[in-house]
Amino acid sequence: MQFMLLFSRQGKLRLQKWYVAHPDKLKKKITRELITTILARKPKMSSFLEWKDVKVVYKRYASLYFCCAIEQNDNELLTLEIIHRYVELLDKYFGSVCELDIIFNFEKAYFILDELLVGGEIQETSKKNVLKAIAAQDLLQEDEAVEGALREIGLL
Repeated sequence: MQFMLLFSRQGKLRLQKWYVAHPDKLKKKITRELITTILARKPKMSSFLEWKDVKVVYKRYASLYFCCAIEQNDNELLTLEIIHRYVELLDKYFGSVCELDIIFNFEKAYFILDELLVGGEIQETSKKNVLKAIAAQDLLQEDEAVEGALREIGLL
């Protein structure tokens, strides 16, 4: 996978993860062109499209589009499964994820994605293991917050 984009029906980019290095100017151009192209497509059209030298796989869930660019020889259906798995993990973590969850908790959305994918390749297929890693991270953050508060009031 070269990159994953999450954007709203209004064309607002909510999350982006690049696994191939590009200059920022090119990333913005690619993002703008893809969002425009996908939003212009009719709902009954295929979720796969050939775009420049990559295949684009996308799926709309509620008000968010999840879009991935893959190599020409990569499996589109597997990419759809990865997108679906990511949405399932977001749903489990946030309890029916919505666009606002991504906006206000984007660091968690990135963390979940990083537990699922590394370098554009699937790292962990077990939802249970990914959710365990996220729960452990949440505990660590809570412990650090408590410790910081105790230091602030002079108890540590």
